[in-house]
Amino acid sequence: MRIRRPRRVFAQVLTAQVALTTGVMVLATGLFLAPLSSELDDQAMRRALSIAQTTAADPDLAEELVTTRPTAHGPVQADAERIRAATGALYIVVLDTRGVRWSHTHPDEIGRHVSTDPSRTLAGRQVRQIDTGTLGRSARAKVPLRDHRGRIVGAVSVGIAYDSVRGRLFGTIPGLLRYAGAALAVGVLAAVALSRRLRRRTHGVAFADISALLDEREAMLHGIREGVVACDRRGRIRLVNDEAARLLGLDAGAAGRALDEVLPPGRTTDVLAGRVAGTDLLAVSGGRVLVANRMPTPDGGAVVTLRDRTELELLGRELDGTQGLLDALRAQDHEHANQLHTLRGLLELGRHEKAVEFVSEVASAQRASAEQIAERVHEPLLSALLVGKAAVAAERGVSLRVSPETLLPDAVVDPRDLVTVLGNLIDNALDATAGHRRDERFVEVELRAEHTTAVLRVSDTGPGVPPRLREQIFAEGFSTKAAPPAAGAGPSAVPFPRGRGIGLALVRRLAERYGGMARVTARAGGGAVFTVVLPEALARPDETTGRRLSTAGGPRCGGRPMTDGGRR
Repeated sequence: MRIRRPRRVFAQVLTAQVALTTGVMVLATGLFLAPLSSELDDQAMRRALSIAQTTAADPDLAEELVTTRPTAHGPVQADAERIRAATGALYIVVLDTRGVRWSHTHPDEIGRHVSTDPSRTLAGRQVRQIDTGTLGRSARAKVPLRDHRGRIVGAVSVGIAYDSVRGRLFGTIPGLLRYAGAALAVGVLAAVALSRRLRRRTHGVAFADISALLDEREAMLHGIREGVVACDRRGRIRLVNDEAARLLGLDAGAAGRALDEVLPPGRTTDVLAGRVAGTDLLAVSGGRVLVANRMPTPDGGAVVTLRDRTELELLGRELDGTQGLLDALRAQDHEHANQLHTLRGLLELGRHEKAVEFVSEVASAQRASAEQIAERVHEPLLSALLVGKAAVAAERGVSLRVSPETLLPDAVVDPRDLVTVLGNLIDNALDATAGHRRDERFVEVELRAEHTTAVLRVSDTGPGVPPRLREQIFAEGFSTKAAPPAAGAGPSAVPFPRGRGIGLALVRRLAERYGGMARVTARAGGGAVFTVVLPEALARPDETTGRRLSTAGGPRCGGRPMTDGGRR
């Protein structure tokens, strides 16, 4: 029967670990038994040598060897058998210088020559060996026998039965095997537990599946148009795909290094490192506005996705410009109609000089207002928005002013976000001011640049915002505007459907994404002042030249800023 090789990861790991554990235990047992056998042999030879030395140290034995004859009942045989019985030796043989036995376990061997060469011992050297003699294989030792003058008169040979040595060796094997079996069982149980854990972690996939998954992951990560950065729990980069490397300006050696080492200090690094919480966070890198989302992983790390919307910037700017133009034309339509009616009346009345003067005044006023805004606000989208809103304000009987402190360069990273914020604030201010009875009704706009931070401030002469509602007014769905059916009703502090209470929530969300803030305070003399601070909304001086803008920012409606929500 053909044995199938396991395909699952956990099964292959379990098989490999069991085989490895078994092999290690067999090898360890063999390595233990091999020196044990040699050690037991050495102990047996040492014991035989010790008995031989003790026997040869008896001075009477040498005297008896010289003065008597080798017989089975002689004194040498008696002393040797007494010592053998006391020590448990296999034999104790005393021989003279001719190699003739004077004692032996078998008495009939007395008087015969020994079976092995005793010349080395009779020459004065001690001998230890494992050898085979007339009594079989034994561990033996031979020492010279000297008289009281130190002359060699014979030798003493002592043997230890080799069966006893082998018995001791075999006796240790069962216990050793028990310990080895217990260790093997523990190893197998540990391997099973590890394989079960591995099975849960790998979801029972095979090695071939893992390889395919890795290939697919690499193809997907480097093929998608979103940047992906994976970090471990210590903030070191584990993976960067091609798009993320392009957006962040990272090289091939970024993997394995900390974020703070490969990225300059700033909001982008803080967002990627998780020091700024939130979703769809805005970050600026190399003149690009990136939308970042950070998702923690179970091991304590995180995966950050980056989106670059540079390709939509040109289209977005064209749409914003078109929308601003449409708003301005729509607002000026009524005013131009009234002016034409006035001009027609002057001509019909024959007041030609007055008609020329009226046309000159209207043209000069409009040109002066547009030029003033363009001088202070260099960004075309923002200046066009202010020109259009000025016409809308004039139609509603409200004066739109630009503060003398206004000065905004054209280094705006994402002008569409500023258009969204400013448009919502101006619309809210116009709604509040136009519906409030006051002798002087105006809305004042202030735009300032503080390094890379844009500060937008819109004040009005409306009724203002009560202190208890200054935080609630930024909540999504919250509105203080009267419901349309209830004309003439007072302000309502309840949420309204159909898009009410969106504009100011959008303003605060955009400010928070930039790491800034949005707040409302009271204006001296009555009214409200909305202030929005957008850090990193302006390009750095070294990024102004050749900078590329991208569209990031908040929700849009039909590709244009949502400027009709969030009414107070």
